Amino acid sequence: MKYKKKVLKNGLRIISVPNKDSLAATILVLVEAGSKYETKKINGLSHFLEHMCFKGTTNRPRAIDISGELDSLGAQYNAFTGHEYTGYYAKVEARHFDKALGVVADIYQNPLFNENEIEKEKGVVIEEINMYEDLPQRKVQDLITELLYGNQPAGWSIAGEKETIKVLNREDFLKYRGEHYVASATTVVVAGKFDEKKIFKKVEAEFKDVTHGKKFGKVETEEKQTKPAIVIRHKKYDQTHLVIAFRTCDTYDKRNYALELLAQVLGGGMSSRLFQRVREEMGAAYYVRAYNDNFTDHGYMAIAIGVDNRRVYDVIGAVLDEIRKVREILVKSKELEMFKDSATGGIVLALETSDAIANFYGGQEVLKKIIDGPIELSKKLRAVTAKDILKEAKQIFREDNISLALIGPFESDEHFAKILHI
Repeated sequence: MKYKKKVLKNGLRIISVPNKDSLAATILVLVEAGSKYETKKINGLSHFLEHMCFKGTTNRPRAIDISGELDSLGAQYNAFTGHEYTGYYAKVEARHFDKALGVVADIYQNPLFNENEIEKEKGVVIEEINMYEDLPQRKVQDLITELLYGNQPAGWSIAGEKETIKVLNREDFLKYRGEHYVASATTVVVAGKFDEKKIFKKVEAEFKDVTHGKKFGKVETEEKQTKPAIVIRHKKYDQTHLVIAFRTCDTYDKRNYALELLAQVLGGGMSSRLFQRVREEMGAAYYVRAYNDNFTDHGYMAIAIGVDNRRVYDVIGAVLDEIRKVREILVKSKELEMFKDSATGGIVLALETSDAIANFYGGQEVLKKIIDGPIELSKKLRAVTAKDILKEAKQIFREDNISLALIGPFESDEHFAKILHI
């Protein structure tokens, strides 16, 4: 799977990943703007701005003008906001590529930020926040990042707080967009079937109005922990949702290949150690998974579980027991090869659609400015040894590096503090 990259004079990056055999094409625009670029006063604005780009543009002044045109193309379209970037995309039949490119470019470059629409959309955003509050397996993810990073951008919710959303105004949107939605911070990715000879000229022409200017940076994340950290959110659900996390490294660090396989061994699938222990042997949870999440200046490995309320302490004990084992004993070669196959196979299977391909290449470009194709990435994972995994396990699985976030029918963290030892 080959790609081409072109950087325009204004700094706009274009990535082309063609596939002549595809019946579809995806246009994805990524911008280096997310919750980590915010201040506390405007926390949630990145996500809110993403909503407003679909509420009307200079060329399509009503929301229905945008959605109606994309629906008439049979498009799948949406947007998303993360800690470090925001994305806008549309996937269409290849014959509709040019029209979809025009719509996405318009959404990105020409939002109106109509004051009446902003006021109406505040209700939508607040209801989205309310929805997340009622999804404990989602909310506990916010709790763990807040516990790890506290009152700094890395610890804030992407959606923001309801009281902050209520007071945001048009000037806030214009100022933030002017500081971050600039050519040098923008990447346009096209994947699937399209005219390879004309693609760069087409994208350049459609994005001729992208804002020029200096990109504002973000506050560097500070890491500080000297003992186990715990946060409990008391909720009377039928199930307890928890995340146990350990600080790791940023996205540029070569340690991530070993950390990825360590996460696979612990909770990467139905054959993983935690799945077998907690679900198959104990019958105490429906979902259990481990993952390594990293960003430009921080990262963490997390284990997330939905647990029978009556068996929370037993499950945490089992998780810590498996952590001790992987920290002290080399992973056997047969098991390691199985999880390498699982990891590399997952990369291939995740790249079967044009939108997935666009995200794969675009996400790497935005965060690292360096792109590994699936073959290169698979080679780096396969080069990891059992000793590499053991080294990383010893480095991150320490008592002064463990954090627990939990939502369930518990009033105190006293007993959790007593058992959270490795």
